[in-house]
Amino acid sequence: MNSNQEIVSLKNVVKNYGSGQVAIKALQDIDLKIYKGDFSVMMGPSGCGKSTLLNIIGGLDRVTSGSVIFNGKDFNLLTNKELSLIRRNEIGFVFQNYNLLPVLTAYENAEYVLMLQNIPISQRKEKVMNLFKEMDLEGLENRLPRELSGGQQQRVAIARAVVSNPLLVLADEITANVDSKTAQSLLTLMEKLNKTNNTTFLFSTHDPIVKNFARKVILLKDGLIDKEEQASKNI
Repeated sequence: MNSNQEIVSLKNVVKNYGSGQVAIKALQDIDLKIYKGDFSVMMGPSGCGKSTLLNIIGGLDRVTSGSVIFNGKDFNLLTNKELSLIRRNEIGFVFQNYNLLPVLTAYENAEYVLMLQNIPISQRKEKVMNLFKEMDLEGLENRLPRELSGGQQQRVAIARAVVSNPLLVLADEITANVDSKTAQSLLTLMEKLNKTNNTTFLFSTHDPIVKNFARKVILLKDGLIDKEEQASKNI
């Protein structure tokens, strides 16, 4: 369901950690484009640069050289505060360890971004409750994260990531801490959000289950894009 609207464009991206002879080359000469409606997955062995690339696309880390253009904005020209606003308003994040705030309820975690965006309370409630109904989280609104299963916590994390209708959702190893049945359920949910809301997803994973859902597979090796493949379900 991708369109011609280019959300992310990476050109000649290099990321090194350290300097001189001890420099670690995490990413080398990366060119990549993400379009509105994409449902893509980055795969490769540990240490190949998947998480680093995800962090750079999400504005959590800066490149050593090269350019990252997000929705027409050049990350190299933005201050840390401007990057923070883009992360808040235009990018949703789903992490392997959920990263829910332990003192907030499921509902409060899900509405947190909307609160930061100064969305009125009535609109926040409508958005969150509609999403909880769609995501089979009804009745769990007042539970704290410790009172939820791993799969339920990940659903709340996904709700938090998508509730503000961001341009892009970045998901890092989100099936790592759940069983295969729950993983299948989470991916089916995100596939539905992609199809019904045209939400754009980019996953980083080792999990072949995630690959089965993807329409584009980006294979990384030693900090390089080894190849990109269009999955059969994209045809």
